[in-house]
Amino acid sequence: MRNIPASMDPDVVRAIDARLDGVEEEQGVSVVWAIESGSRAWGFPSPDSDYDCRFLYTRPVADYLGLRSRRDVIETPLDKVFDVNGWDVRKAFGLMVKGNATVGEWLRSPIVYRGDAVLRDELVALAHDVTDRHALRKHYVHVARNNLALLASSGVAKKFFYALRPAATLRWMRVRADSALPPMDLPTLVAGAAVPDDVRTAVDELIDRKSLTRELGALMVPDVLLDFVETELRHAEAEPPQPRSPGADDARARAWTLAEDGFRRLVGVPS
Repeated sequence: MRNIPASMDPDVVRAIDARLDGVEEEQGVSVVWAIESGSRAWGFPSPDSDYDCRFLYTRPVADYLGLRSRRDVIETPLDKVFDVNGWDVRKAFGLMVKGNATVGEWLRSPIVYRGDAVLRDELVALAHDVTDRHALRKHYVHVARNNLALLASSGVAKKFFYALRPAATLRWMRVRADSALPPMDLPTLVAGAAVPDDVRTAVDELIDRKSLTRELGALMVPDVLLDFVETELRHAEAEPPQPRSPGADDARARAWTLAEDGFRRLVGVPS
């Protein structure tokens, strides 16, 4: 599977492909899923946005069965254009069960460098079954609050977008009855979360303005969007703590079992 928008620099895309090939050859791993994250995949790039490639990889079965622990992150040199790094699927599956949002977002990125669509669909289904929604909401509230604070201290426009997308995600999770995991990009979130028309219009206009503004540039954020973000954060923060149900331990154990089974199938470890 591959989905690269025409707007992306083909020379940069070829360089990313070469980095991924180099990771496989030099590290002795298999890259099973590689996508674009960051502002390009989130739907609000600037003219000078870098390229944030993230990937999941597997090691040979013997590495997982051996006594020595292996590093579960692979990083390539960071510069003004490239930010390419990835996680071992073992790390990714464990974080997914704990409520980490990152893995699920990588699986739903609209920009894909390489990967098997069938595998992606299986992993998305697994994420749907094992992700702790309460932990997910706490994550997005935390991200949004941190970036609002950074916006206040720096005035950098992208910090507001980094709060706006989590707020739109929280609204999606609040108003959608199907309990589906939220999409990754801001335009799709806004389109599917029944936001008021004035908010939708303001989001579109702000995205258009950011597309002409340097990554670290400043933008005036309209009050309607500041109010939207604050309202959604307060809704999420007002949600009462979930009481521990009698079957909580069983549910948690089932989530780990599903994740472990999926991990074994993916890397070929005997059950």
